[in-house]
Amino acid sequence: MNCPVITLDGAGAVGKTTIGQLLARRLQWRLLDSGALYRGVALQALTSEVDSDDVTALVALAEQLNIEFLPVSAGNEMQRTWLAGNDVSDLLGSEEIALKASVIAALPKVRQALLERQRAFLRPPGLIALGRDMGTVIFPEAPLKVFLVASIEVRRVRRHKQLKDKAASAIVDDPFKTLAQRDQQDAGRKIAPLQPADDAMVIETTQATPEEIVWKILREARNRHLVTIE
Repeated sequence: MNCPVITLDGAGAVGKTTIGQLLARRLQWRLLDSGALYRGVALQALTSEVDSDDVTALVALAEQLNIEFLPVSAGNEMQRTWLAGNDVSDLLGSEEIALKASVIAALPKVRQALLERQRAFLRPPGLIALGRDMGTVIFPEAPLKVFLVASIEVRRVRRHKQLKDKAASAIVDDPFKTLAQRDQQDAGRKIAPLQPADDAMVIETTQATPEEIVWKILREARNRHLVTIE
């Protein structure tokens, strides 16, 4: 693979986004948040009143998805997601969209419609790819695959904080229930289920800081001659 890619897979609230953002900033690489693509389809389905079982309409939305990831002003390390010219970053963070996206992501034809769209993000100088099947399906040849895990208790606390920080309009009372529901949907789907690649580096994030995880990944990337950063 001429252009390097590091994949970060894992369930919701294990730290993928924060760690991916930090890695991308440190390396000055591009960042793909694959979940945002499925959430973008889910958001458009909701606004267009398209049912989750209307596969034909959902595939059309996926094929026409006009989504961009853009950096923001200094002081905010999180990139923003724009859909059809509108900043939808906060909308995509809602639990309603997350659950609908998890259902849509189980549809093989929708996944196929987004397959090449995701691979097209791989351009110089390199790519950090976040998701649930980055290392198993989208970039199976990636030279470094990371699978993040964390306890459900810590993930519940993180998810609740995420929703509060975003001033989400629909803060759920029980993040444990929604996380567990998404885990079941993502791990149980027939196509591209949530699971680590056979050669993935599994990292526990429950008690580690994002900076510690980033350093561990960078050290492994140096060992594999993917980066030279100190």
